Amino acid sequence: MQTIFALGGGSPPDAGLNKYIAELAGKPSPKLCFVGTASGDVDSYFDRIAEEFGRFDCAAKHLNLFRHPTADLRGYVLESDIVYVGGGNTRSMLAVWREWGVDVVLREAWEQGILLCGPSAGGICWFEQGTTDSIPGVLTPLDALGFLPGSFCPHYDSEPLRRPGYHRLIGDHTLKPGYAADDLVGLLFQGTELADIVSARPEAKAYRVEMVKGQVLETPLEPTVRLET
Repeated sequence: MQTIFALGGGSPPDAGLNKYIAELAGKPSPKLCFVGTASGDVDSYFDRIAEEFGRFDCAAKHLNLFRHPTADLRGYVLESDIVYVGGGNTRSMLAVWREWGVDVVLREAWEQGILLCGPSAGGICWFEQGTTDSIPGVLTPLDALGFLPGSFCPHYDSEPLRRPGYHRLIGDHTLKPGYAADDLVGLLFQGTELADIVSARPEAKAYRVEMVKGQVLETPLEPTVRLET
């Protein structure tokens, strides 16, 4: 089954979400490939991921595109059970991926049933479009990988620019209709269909945002799964 778990923001050190992701892989001792391109592949981010997921018997490795672990990037990714994409600068991340062909490898991973997931940039990237603050002080649109239809906006409740910016970009038809998610809320897609909304925070939720009769309509989507943290 093709599975994507797109988070509005956050994961480590949230044990509930990390356990949920590890269990989504559907096998004991899953192998996790961390992709930290959006943060410049800083070691501290990977170290935190490895420590947190290690608590759930999940062995992590780092696809570091600034210090390549291997000449065979495709094989390195496809031997994983989980691909976890970290947050950071989404625009720069996508540019580096396209230069190295990682976008093509990730589609192959998705088609093979490897779980794809991540917060913020790691949530935006799977959709056709998204919103990004890669340019300081302004929220801008960008084209992403297009595995999932429509657009995605993370950090919906924690960053003041997000909600009005997303409404504006959908209202002027710059972005396609899509989903927004509060921090520590994830949207689980099976194939290209939304299957569950998972929250690790009380009151946090997701939203469907679209144009209806010439107006931007925001519809709250209550979580179907609430995790203990």
